Amino acid sequence: MPWEHQLRKPVRNILFIMCDQLRADHLSCFGHPTLKTPNLDRLAARGVIFDRAYVQSPVCGPSRMSYYTGRYVHSHGASWNFVPLKAGEMTIGDHLRPLGVRSVLVGKTHMRADLAGMSRLGIDPTSQIGVRIAECGFDPYERDDGIHPWSGHDPDPAYSDYLREQGFDGDNPWEDWANSTVDEDGTIRSGWFLKYSNRPARVPDEHSETPYITRRAMDFIREACDEPWCLHLSYIKPHWPYVVPESYASLYGPEDALPVVRSEEEQRDPHPVYDAMMAHRVSRTFSKDEVRDAVMPGYMGLIKQIDDQLGLLFDFLEERGLMDTTMIVFTSDHGDYLGDHWMGEKDLFHEPVIRAPLIVYDPDPRADVTRGTRCDALVEAVDLAPTFLDVYGGQPVPHIIDGHSLRPLLFGAKPADWREHVVCEYDFAFQDSRIALGTKPRNAWMRMIFDGRWKYVLFEDYRPMLFDLQTDPNEFRDLGASDAPEHAAVRARLHEALFRWARQPRQRVTIADGTIESIEVQPRISEGGILIGYWDEDDLAQARTTFKPRFASSNPLVKSTLDRLTQPQGVEYEHDD
Repeated sequence: MPWEHQLRKPVRNILFIMCDQLRADHLSCFGHPTLKTPNLDRLAARGVIFDRAYVQSPVCGPSRMSYYTGRYVHSHGASWNFVPLKAGEMTIGDHLRPLGVRSVLVGKTHMRADLAGMSRLGIDPTSQIGVRIAECGFDPYERDDGIHPWSGHDPDPAYSDYLREQGFDGDNPWEDWANSTVDEDGTIRSGWFLKYSNRPARVPDEHSETPYITRRAMDFIREACDEPWCLHLSYIKPHWPYVVPESYASLYGPEDALPVVRSEEEQRDPHPVYDAMMAHRVSRTFSKDEVRDAVMPGYMGLIKQIDDQLGLLFDFLEERGLMDTTMIVFTSDHGDYLGDHWMGEKDLFHEPVIRAPLIVYDPDPRADVTRGTRCDALVEAVDLAPTFLDVYGGQPVPHIIDGHSLRPLLFGAKPADWREHVVCEYDFAFQDSRIALGTKPRNAWMRMIFDGRWKYVLFEDYRPMLFDLQTDPNEFRDLGASDAPEHAAVRARLHEALFRWARQPRQRVTIADGTIESIEVQPRISEGGILIGYWDEDDLAQARTTFKPRFASSNPLVKSTLDRLTQPQGVEYEHDD
């Protein structure tokens, strides 16, 4: 087994933890003044905080597909929540399985299976291969994407069945108990209504979704055999409904929330797409102070509950002696506007949405030099897949994976050629803003490039946006239409950088670059026995006396001719039949 050759490496397992819609600035180790997350703080003390980590899309589906494939949205094509990841895209599981590593899912993926692609290829969706294609390459131990009957997500009955076993009955106990509350009059209210986000969920804490899915992760770890594993523990929270059980529901008040970040300046002559997105219902709703006051206690309580559960999980790993052999990665698929910039949800490229919390603990002794430190390198979601491959000694596959391993940064050595920009993409074809603008679906793409100071956003049918985060860290002033020469120069520079990024080949995934380079080292004397461009036998013989290529041909006449022409001159070459 490949793993047998890696026993000297201290990392045996990977625990890949992802939250849904968690902002980076809502952890105490990232600076939140009132929301204390001591268990993530202690993980950070043993690892590295990446302060400038960015997702590849501001919405769940495409962002997660970039995490799982190590490829940009432009590469994998799953550009929005209900766009399937096409059958054939390689994922973390596909890269690690040949190395003897089991890749397992507990929680959410937001994956929509490519049933049409599987049907075309004759793959049974219920087969092991079909299930892996449908689950982003993971073996599902338990999938939980949220089971509202109209959500469009594939329901996982396990959690609902669990709730029923505990006496919480109903057609959909996930909604009726875990995501509903009771008002002052005793009326049951759905947590989907933001008005009730500051009220406790009907279900007790121990039976709510975050503790349940944490226990399921522990169940897998208990049952895991000697085979190394990569466990993707993916929480559905603090994604809406923003309802949390007691004691978390009453733990925070509106006064504990960060101040809202928005300015009337943003509403004066805004970019047309931004203007249309501020008109979304969720944006108009979150722009009301009373909505934030109701939502923030629930949102913060959900994060505190996650931190407490991670404390139990980390203790569980310690008790079993697994902390010394398990890499732990904590991140989020994107953030949440929560009323910032007059927006709700996650439709544009402001920092609260695309900057992700990223903490990496690597037990490898080579990472001792960076423990408890912060890294300001620009990193992306696509960097996790190559990091995991690196952990298990896999060869880099840059023709498939767009990202770069983070291990050099973890070991205290920033590569000289580390990236200078991060890129984020969004397909708003499915949004009301596209309809309001009359934009054609194929033109409803926007792409962002950020160099650590300047953020440039490119649209198909509209002017660009530009923000200078050095002088305007809150991103209030859009300089996309500025006629100042310095702003025009920055726009031109970043436009070319984005165009250069887009020009890179990302679909040639079946032939490694190294294979191509090994061919290019020598002149192509022949292509499978087909001789191109030679005048006569002497011309070919001269080429063969100068170079020693590997010659692949099943044509006996060509082989015998080359033997006859070259062997008298003492030239030897290899035959690959």
